[in-house]
Amino acid sequence: MSCDFISTGRALPCKDSVGGIKAVIFVPNDASNKIVVSGTDSTTGGIQSIVASVAGAFKYELKGTSSLEQTITASADNGTVFYEQTLNLTLPKLSALDTKEIKLLAAQRPQIIVQDYNSNYLVVGLENGADVSGGTIVTGGAMGDMSGYTLVFSAMENAPASHLEIDSDSGTVITLDSNTITYS
Repeated sequence: MSCDFISTGRALPCKDSVGGIKAVIFVPNDASNKIVVSGTDSTTGGIQSIVASVAGAFKYELKGTSSLEQTITASADNGTVFYEQTLNLTLPKLSALDTKEIKLLAAQRPQIIVQDYNSNYLVVGLENGADVSGGTIVTGGAMGDMSGYTLVFSAMENAPASHLEIDSDSGTVITLDSNTITYS
């Protein structure tokens, strides 16, 4: 059996990229309310379109030490490859409402759209959802210490996180072809 091979080379890119996550959007991952891919763009690997519109998604703005890492795990002996997506979030400032929401979030397996500071939008847990695999609720020991939440989301997928094409002029709607994802 013949496998697909790469279709292009890669030049050394300009030094115009930065690290960090600007925001995440939590999308409910149930049968009637999730991002569903109908195809991918063969040139970029990004999502070409979605099948369903998604309501009930919520955006969390971030600043600081949040990150997304994707680990490729392959076995030549077993003929397998999968991608472990690990999303680390830091949410400063404790509140009763946020604690309640974090508890609800930890019991779910949402799909998570990650917006980075380079205007990339990636979907974590597209097929299988993302689980909270750890975190803390911390008040800190000194006046300058963190008071807030850290959350670790993990997802194991057959492919790396897909890139979404976003309409940057619209503040509250993510558009993929004629379908939309609305978040609060």
